[in-house]
Amino acid sequence: MEFSQYDTNALMRITNRPPLVFVEGRGMWLTDHAGKRYLDYLQGWAVNCLGHSPQCIVDALTAQAGKLINPSPAFYNAPSIELASLLTKNSCFDRVFFANSGAEANEGAIKLARKWGKVNKNQAGADRYEIITFNHGFHGRTIATMSASGKAGWDSMFAPQVPGFPKAELNDLASVERLITDKTVAVMLEPVQGESGVLPATREFMQGLRELTRKRGLLLIVDEVQAGMGRTGTLFAYQLSDIEPDIMTLGKGIGGGVPLAALLCREEVAVFEAGEQGGTYNGNPVMTAVGVAVIKELLKPGFLQSVKDKGAYMRGELLKLCAKHGLETERGEGLLRALKLGKDIGPQIVDAARDMNPVGLLLNSPRPDLLRFMPALNVTTEEIDQMISMLSDILKKLGN
Repeated sequence: MEFSQYDTNALMRITNRPPLVFVEGRGMWLTDHAGKRYLDYLQGWAVNCLGHSPQCIVDALTAQAGKLINPSPAFYNAPSIELASLLTKNSCFDRVFFANSGAEANEGAIKLARKWGKVNKNQAGADRYEIITFNHGFHGRTIATMSASGKAGWDSMFAPQVPGFPKAELNDLASVERLITDKTVAVMLEPVQGESGVLPATREFMQGLRELTRKRGLLLIVDEVQAGMGRTGTLFAYQLSDIEPDIMTLGKGIGGGVPLAALLCREEVAVFEAGEQGGTYNGNPVMTAVGVAVIKELLKPGFLQSVKDKGAYMRGELLKLCAKHGLETERGEGLLRALKLGKDIGPQIVDAARDMNPVGLLLNSPRPDLLRFMPALNVTTEEIDQMISMLSDILKKLGN
């Protein structure tokens, strides 16, 4: 089928899409309308943690859709109970609220922190609502989560922004401490800033932040929408720093390709009362049945270690690529990695990679001087080698 036969005019123009339509996916590979195959290092921006259409997800969808699709969140359903139990048993948290997207989970975290601040006033009796976030951080595209984000240019977009989100600098504890006032209720950050170019918070910074927030009576919120669910080689990214946050948000990988997110908190932080938080599809049994299938795969013996091993392998191959082509460096955790190019050729590489024949390569350039890699967690070393070889060919053609 020709692309011209697809009428795309009814779709809202929210991004510049290339003229191709994907019709099938398996593992690390996508196939478009013309039958061309692509090695996919986007995976829906880290959504497809087990690759495209893994059998465990197909089975979970099929089985659950044949039993119960939506009883309403006013009632319990078995898959949501099972997934909540799996999440709390494998983390430091006690309570779970399910949502549909990372932004929605982060909205819930903001609401929960503000409610906790009203319930737990400081010595001055102030109304605490401010949440310290970080420059270059990304928490979503709703008005509140855009306000919480530190993405350049977003401070004036869709103004006025929601107040109460002063910005600190990642890995600079003093910058956080300077912003704490009687109005501060929490500190919120991504353990690995994804959209800004895969910038990890250091272990020392995370431990210092935990100590500071406890000392000042503040909540610590970790946004693991991109970095959670095995992406860093641990089930959750906060575990890399050997700390216990108060609130965590999950999205993307928790659903393995279906709309699912979660807000987790410790028992003493679970201060929502009936009617204060909800959603038509929260805890939907079809989505949470997939979440159960995903987390059970991640918890299989050796799976998370394999993510660490392949992350280390990819790091080594990217460093070789840097040396071979005069690139700046690479960075990241596990299988969330970035290549610092040293020049603004990222968009050119993305276009050239996609247009390669007979097989294309799908890459992401969140900044002009950088490429981001988010493969399926079960990517093979052979598929890493193939990506490196294809990328090397492109760099040669661009004169690097």
